[in-house]
Amino acid sequence: MEEVIVIVGPTCSGKTYLSLKLASMLKSEIISADSRQIFKLLNIGTAKPSVDELKNVKHHFIDELNPDADFNVSMFAEKAEVILENLIEQKKTPIVLGGSGLYIKALIDGISESADTNPDIRRELFDLKQKYGNDYLYNELIKVDEISASKMLSQNWKRIIRALEVYRLTGKPIWQHHDDQNISPNFQFHQIGLLWDRNLLYKSIEDRVDNMIKEGLVDEVSSILKSGYSKNLNSLNTVGYKEIIQYLEDEISLDRAIELIKRNTRRYAKRQMTWFNKDKRIEWYQISKQSDLIDVCDKILKTFKK
Repeated sequence: MEEVIVIVGPTCSGKTYLSLKLASMLKSEIISADSRQIFKLLNIGTAKPSVDELKNVKHHFIDELNPDADFNVSMFAEKAEVILENLIEQKKTPIVLGGSGLYIKALIDGISESADTNPDIRRELFDLKQKYGNDYLYNELIKVDEISASKMLSQNWKRIIRALEVYRLTGKPIWQHHDDQNISPNFQFHQIGLLWDRNLLYKSIEDRVDNMIKEGLVDEVSSILKSGYSKNLNSLNTVGYKEIIQYLEDEISLDRAIELIKRNTRRYAKRQMTWFNKDKRIEWYQISKQSDLIDVCDKILKTFKK
C-alpha cells in the first residue's frame, strides 16, 4: 500500500507549520481536510495559509468555492482520493492536514463509517423541532430523503433528526449508508497527532483570536455580507464569523464578540481532541514550543523521505 501522512490535532496546535515544513522537504503537496478553508473570502477567520505559503506549496481544497456553494464530507472524500492517487503516481508522499475529524475519518475509513453524530447540527435540528414542530422536520426530511421519510411517522422526531443529521453531515441519505459496502483503502495512512498542554493551547488560541481581530476579521466579515452573501450560510455558521455577525448587527459589543470567539474556539478544540482520542491509530507527539515541531518534522522525514 502507498503511504500517506496525516497530521491531526486541535486548532492552533501547529499543524499548518508542520505540514508546510514536511511538504517543502518532501517536495509534495497538501490536502486540506478543513470544512471551511475551501471557501473563498473566508481567510482570516479560518486561519488559511498565507499567500506566500500557498505559492510555495501546492494546496488542495483551499479557496476553491464561493461561500454559498455546497460542500460536504462525501464530496471531500471522493475528490481527495483521486488527488491521493495522482500524487502517488507522481512519486510524491501526500500530506493530509486537518482539524475536521469527520473529513479525516471519511477519507481513511470510508464514507459509510463516517456518519457519526454532530452535537451542533443535532442541537440546531432540535431547536427547529421546538420552534416549528415535528411536521416541519418531517417535511424537511421528505425534501432530501423521501425514501427514509416514507418509513417513518412524523411523531418519530428522534429518527427524523438522525436522518437529517446524517444527510447534513455527508450529503447522502441515511439508507444509502446502510447499503454502502466498506472498501479496503488503497493507502497506508500514518496519522501524526500534535498534543499540547491545555493551558498552553488555550493561550495560543487567545493570541490567535487577538491577531485575527488586528488583521481585520471584522472588515472581512462585513465585506462578505456587503457582497450579498446571507448571514445564514452554512459556511458562515463558524466560530469567528457568527460572533462578528452578531456584533455587526448590534446584538453584542466587539469585546463580547471577541470573548465569545475565544470561548467557542476553546470548546471547539476540546471537541476535536475528544474526537481524535477515539482513534488509537494516531501517533501523538507532545508539543510545548515551536522547536518541538521541528523535532517532529525531523522524525517523520527519517521515515518518509524518498
